[in-house]
Amino acid sequence: MVVQSQDLRPGMTVEIDNNIFVVIEYNHIKMARGGAVIRVKMKNIRNGATIEKTFKSGEKIKRAQIDRKQMQFLYADDEVAHFMDQENYTQIGIDLKTMGDSIKYLKDGDVVQVTFYEEESLGVDLPAAVPLKVTDTPPGIKGNTVSGGSKDATMETGIVVKVPLFINNGDKIKVDTRTGKYLERV
Repeated sequence: MVVQSQDLRPGMTVEIDNNIFVVIEYNHIKMARGGAVIRVKMKNIRNGATIEKTFKSGEKIKRAQIDRKQMQFLYADDEVAHFMDQENYTQIGIDLKTMGDSIKYLKDGDVVQVTFYEEESLGVDLPAAVPLKVTDTPPGIKGNTVSGGSKDATMETGIVVKVPLFINNGDKIKVDTRTGKYLERV
């Protein structure tokens, strides 16, 4: 499916030079004597790079059809994260480089949305926050701070998060997957 440059909107996925991009920002700029141009900020889904590109008004761009499937995270080895389709039980592997930081928030058995483009898996869509169990953190001692302090805590997935002093080993906390920050105790 082809769209014109002035029809682009944030969140749309397009294919340019065999790369898949998601539109982040869209600006329609009217020139004094010339035709209008469209300046678009886009993120490459495959490698995470952000680019800015300018299109002439009316320029045709191929829209990328992105599919999403519910899949269960099984395990990760040194190079690949393994997922199982919930409907037909087929398994796929996604390169850890493609996964990026997403792998740090997944536990065995978690169900997530996996993004596909023409049978190629592009990565996972995580929820905004995930509950994780604290496996290692130094004990907080009452009265050792005047205002709210923080300490490092290692989660069950291996990620290290700054948490308030009252969090102890075994506590479950909610972590923001976009920033990696502590949100609340669960």
